[in-house]
Amino acid sequence: MKIPAIRHLYKTCSTEQIEKTIEVLENFSEFRSIKEEELDVVGELITNLCGALEVHGMVAQGMTEIEAANAFSKKVLGSIDV
Repeated sequence: MKIPAIRHLYKTCSTEQIEKTIEVLENFSEFRSIKEEELDVVGELITNLCGALEVHGMVAQGMTEIEAANAFSKKVLGSIDV
């Protein structure tokens, strides 16, 4: 997870673009000949894209961009600690 990447995606892509990209990457990850390293990269990309979607949603609910990015970061880190 890279907060600068999430912020960039939030600023430059619509939710529809992000959702379509996630769909494509998920389909690619199901390709049987994909290598473990490639799967790791795809997973990182999907995490950043999901973060951008979360930021879009939180900003729509009234948070600032920075608050939303920090909230997503804490959410992810909190789920890892569990």
